[in-house]
Amino acid sequence: IYEGDNLEIMNKFPNESVDLIYADPPFYTNKRFEIIWKDEAEIRAFQDRWAGGIEHYTTWMEPRIRECFRLLKTGGSFYLHCDDHAAAHLRILLERIFGEKNFVNDIVWVRQSGAHTDAKQGAKHFGRAHDNILFFSKGVPKSWNPQYQPYREEYMSQFYKHIEPKTGRHYQLDNLIGPGGAAKGNPYYEVMGIKRYWRYSQEKMKQLIKEGRIIQVKSGTVPRYKRYLDEGKGVPIMDVWTDIPPIQSQSKERMGYPTQKPVALLERIISISANKEDIVLDPFCGCGTTLVAAQKLKRKWIGIDISPTACKLMKKRIQKEFKINVQLIRGEVDLNYVKKLPPFEFQNWVVVDKFLGTVSRTKSGDFGVDGSTPQIMGGCPIQVKQSENIGRNVVDNFETAMRRLNKKKGFIVAFSFGSGAIEEVARAKNQEGIEIILRTVKELLEGKIE
Repeated sequence: IYEGDNLEIMNKFPNESVDLIYADPPFYTNKRFEIIWKDEAEIRAFQDRWAGGIEHYTTWMEPRIRECFRLLKTGGSFYLHCDDHAAAHLRILLERIFGEKNFVNDIVWVRQSGAHTDAKQGAKHFGRAHDNILFFSKGVPKSWNPQYQPYREEYMSQFYKHIEPKTGRHYQLDNLIGPGGAAKGNPYYEVMGIKRYWRYSQEKMKQLIKEGRIIQVKSGTVPRYKRYLDEGKGVPIMDVWTDIPPIQSQSKERMGYPTQKPVALLERIISISANKEDIVLDPFCGCGTTLVAAQKLKRKWIGIDISPTACKLMKKRIQKEFKINVQLIRGEVDLNYVKKLPPFEFQNWVVVDKFLGTVSRTKSGDFGVDGSTPQIMGGCPIQVKQSENIGRNVVDNFETAMRRLNKKKGFIVAFSFGSGAIEEVARAKNQEGIEIILRTVKELLEGKIE
């Protein structure tokens, strides 16, 4: 598992080094999710916002898809999971990168039943109940293992209506005549008094008759082949998937991730488009569902995610489920790394990683308190600002929060502080006995906490 920006990480991988890529990037939905991770009762935020519009989103996605294309081996498969907000734009982008001829399928995954829909009373649209999974290949797919679904009852009753008395096996009577006749090289001979071009050799036909697989319903009719239902593989899976339900609130595999996909969905994709020992890459691996599915199916895997919280979660998830050691590779944690962290991941890095503290359970009405130090450090409030030149007003507001919490010591963390903030900290300590410690990110990176 690699922690960091997938664009930077993939750039370091060699050309044509992976067999299958499944990408489930943040959807273009302009939503913000509040979620509770299963590993701790801490509320984190998962943001999915693109203030610059769809062009901003596709501009962000393009270099990442180009890196995926570079990493795919010839014959490799690429699946991009998206929804109706961006599917058309992403398909055009993918056709530009992979080539139109390498489009394979637009898979529709029906993630909601008819009883659950966003078409509420008064809505003037059909219920939106599916995601799109855009499937492209880099040339002819090298790995292709078709999957099948069981026959439906109505299909079996219509096409396998005959029942063998001795065994109770269902069967149908199939055509034995060779398609194309002599032009296709089919042999011509007599079977049960009927001369035709047959699809089997005379020797093979004699063997089938001996096995009781050839039936002549009545004298003078063309013999038929007895095809048993239980010998069929089932119905080949098409491009509309209705049989894999989404993660429910009570699902055992639920990790609390708002966009978590079911393991069964990834098992299907990996089973079809990757052979054992093939390498599967997920550049937006979230809580690690792709990695879990790949491990179950004995495929090699690589996961990338920018969220330190998600990386820790998926490592714990996989190690617990499979009893294996998982390597978590983090790039150099420097100012550049920290500046790229999403806001709430930055907050987690400060509060949890550096102070070993606890993140606040609320994200609104917290009076500027984002977390607290461990009790051994006094349970002091911590405010986190992912910005430069923090001013006096921030310190003033934090003082108010400290008074409400009846705390005399607290920390404010930012990239830098202005003279007004430094002066107000000195005044609060001298006049009110409130100790506010200003810590820069650089100081935290150097190990200076207290």
